[in-house]
Amino acid sequence: MAALDRCYNIHDLRTAAKKKLPKGVFDFLDRGTEEEVALADNRAAFNRIKLKTCFMVDLTERDMGTTLFGKRMALPFGIGPTGIAGLCWHQGELALAKAAAKIGIPFTLATSSFTPIETIAREAGGRLWYQLYMWDEVDLSYQMIAKARDLDFEALVVTIDSALGRVREHNERNGFAFPFKPNARAITDMALHPSWLVSVLLKSMLQTGMPKNANYPPKYQRMIAWGDAPKPKRHAAMTWKDVEKLRQFWPGKLIIKSILGAKDARLAVEHGADAVVVSNHGGRAMDSAVPSIEALPEVVAEVGGKTTILLDSGIRRGSDIVKALALGANACLIGRATLYGIATGGQAGAEKAINILGGEYEKTMGFLGCRHVGELSREIFARPMVI
Repeated sequence: MAALDRCYNIHDLRTAAKKKLPKGVFDFLDRGTEEEVALADNRAAFNRIKLKTCFMVDLTERDMGTTLFGKRMALPFGIGPTGIAGLCWHQGELALAKAAAKIGIPFTLATSSFTPIETIAREAGGRLWYQLYMWDEVDLSYQMIAKARDLDFEALVVTIDSALGRVREHNERNGFAFPFKPNARAITDMALHPSWLVSVLLKSMLQTGMPKNANYPPKYQRMIAWGDAPKPKRHAAMTWKDVEKLRQFWPGKLIIKSILGAKDARLAVEHGADAVVVSNHGGRAMDSAVPSIEALPEVVAEVGGKTTILLDSGIRRGSDIVKALALGANACLIGRATLYGIATGGQAGAEKAINILGGEYEKTMGFLGCRHVGELSREIFARPMVI
């Protein structure tokens, strides 16, 4: 695709996605919460970390992969849960999952995705994880979990940072809400993006009907436009006892996402988690949250060696992945970067985004004289106080 051919980094993919998507859709995936301080801080925190070069090392034999949960990954990152892929590309979740499987990294299907979980399990291949927000109606949450279990998904990723909702004024300004209510601004915006209108929205409507939250129980399956199904309430009373119950019910790997400190990391492990994700939700939850990369050392000091530690939020370069691994993460999760790729070129775009990050990661490893993940340590940092 011509657009992909002109994309040399994730920033180029972002620019291409911005041109293709209606403003409401692009802002939903790209922007943060409130004044977007956390969104900017995530990048600033990565940029403050400086690395020391180490040359004159034989780099002939290199291994850029790693092992996670006893299984091989071609690269030390996977695809995190993102609920908007289906509006970036027709069956965007399936395209993302196929890209991840082709390259050899895990893919996480979001609770609110538009592609049925059965379709992902049947057609995607690869390592599949399922992300969950717990609802007040806990029995309905378990219905969704049971589907993932019965379809042999490897891991359940439980996001714990959204019980009281979030503040994202840009969605209100853009008239972007579910279900969508027709308004002049949004309709004009879509009309100015005819390629998206035809290839995503109209294609979906002709093939499977108006996009909806395909994996919700029927009671809550809302179409993105003119849907009259009620909105499920998040589980405001969720506690670590709920994690214990999930641990008893879920036979696969249990991952708790949105950990930003030692206490929650310790409690997650004590209540049965196989892994934690150090994450401030990409700056989309609390605007005053600590950047994930700054929270990582504290979490590693508390539970490193006791559980698997993943990191997400703010990753735009392969060097960011190197920094997270050197600080003690076992792997990373990527969100927006692959969405930019999907919006620009579907599966090929997602593969492009993954390969860009993988290539930058490998080159950074070379500058550091590191031939595999096991050689990374805090010794690569140029200053003792790296954050």
